[in-house]
Amino acid sequence: MNSPNIILIVTDEMRGDCMGIAGHPDVKTPYIDSLANEGIYYPNAYSACPSCVPARAILHTGLTPAHVGRVGYEDGVPWNYTTTMAGELAKAGYYTQAVGKMHVSPLRNNLDFHNVDLHDGYLHHHRYANTPRCESQIVADDYYYWLKNEKGIGADVNDTGLDCNGWTARPWMYDEMLHPTNWATTRSIDFLRRRDRRKPFFLMTSYVRPHAPYDAPACYFDLYKDKELAPPITGDWNDDTLLKRKGRTFNNITGPIDKEQIRMQQVGYYACITHIDHQIGRLIQSLIEEQVMDNTIIIFTADHGEMLSDHCFNRKSLPYKGSSNIPMIISGPSHLIGKINTTSDAIVELRDVMPTCLDIAKATIPENLDGLSMLKDNTRDYLHGEHQYGALSNQFIVTKTAKYIWFSQDGREQYFDLSKDPNETHNAINDDIYQGDIIKMRECLMNELGNRPEGYVKNRKLIVGCKAVDILPCATLEKTV
Repeated sequence: MNSPNIILIVTDEMRGDCMGIAGHPDVKTPYIDSLANEGIYYPNAYSACPSCVPARAILHTGLTPAHVGRVGYEDGVPWNYTTTMAGELAKAGYYTQAVGKMHVSPLRNNLDFHNVDLHDGYLHHHRYANTPRCESQIVADDYYYWLKNEKGIGADVNDTGLDCNGWTARPWMYDEMLHPTNWATTRSIDFLRRRDRRKPFFLMTSYVRPHAPYDAPACYFDLYKDKELAPPITGDWNDDTLLKRKGRTFNNITGPIDKEQIRMQQVGYYACITHIDHQIGRLIQSLIEEQVMDNTIIIFTADHGEMLSDHCFNRKSLPYKGSSNIPMIISGPSHLIGKINTTSDAIVELRDVMPTCLDIAKATIPENLDGLSMLKDNTRDYLHGEHQYGALSNQFIVTKTAKYIWFSQDGREQYFDLSKDPNETHNAINDDIYQGDIIKMRECLMNELGNRPEGYVKNRKLIVGCKAVDILPCATLEKTV
């Protein structure tokens, strides 16, 4: 039998709980649920550095944030990694194609894919007036180039007036087939037509949504606009000071203070998810028509989540469930992935996608990878995550049953018993019953940070106030190709 085809579906900013299979009370995801039903579902999946740039660097290299050198969000730093997921699969004989979001630097860095049909969504860094023409999204982004040919030179995704990091929402203003989500699916289906059929293929379909702007076609808004939706999660540790001060600014980390605006963000966000779900159904139908489903494995995941007003926060970069917990499903025939319709409690992360794909391809897994194949026994006891985020710069340790968080700039600590409190509503850092576990998890964090250049650990103590940086020296050490 030929090597299995691999399709990696990546959504942007999709919470791990926003699926029917995850038990969400409102969001409808029939096709994603079908993938889980015909595969393996990993509810303990995380993004170790939950924002677009570091998460995608981890995904494509199989490394931890510290080893990939990106521990915060920063655009414009060249990606010079010499060992990549697409590159290793190409060495193994795969024909590789990426469609949609890459969010790498420079903009047209193909990251060793044979071909990239690019749409990164609205990226401020590549839209400013001083951006060189070759780095301008209007020129270099395939979707923008196509949209302007379809609708005229003035057409743009921000014609709705919505912000790419805001919480405002309204339906898409053009024909549905012109939406970026439909475009990514259409280009993926076209790849199936034009691929080299002598080779197995690796297709990464990378959707920009449900990342803002929340602009799904109107029919998807209709699914939720009149529905009573579960309110955001709150906890005994929440502080609404920043919300009261910033809650009427459309682009901020707190989300809106107006309850109706919160509800409209939920409507828009859920609409974008179901829109993606139906487009995944469209892609699956094309695989059936191509008669390749019996030899194809689909991996579904996201780069990070979205706080969606939980605990008075919006967006990502935080250690909490809404931001760091992501979807992870491996779907395919049982003769390729083992027992299907199963749930694994393994702690998995984006770094595990690359070795999993190489394992599927029966390719050599480079020794320097930090990730583990999710189809093999995963013995990870805990996961270390982090994100530099100004005053909210954070480090966290998560196990199957608990999470410990340390804010490096002010020294605040939090502990959540996930077995009893999965929504992180009670900060148990001072509860006597957990002190032994807290000490162990704090020790794990110090072990992870002991040799870091920021100086987070000294004399076996966590040092508060060290300068937090987005990029570590190792990110720029590799030779530029």
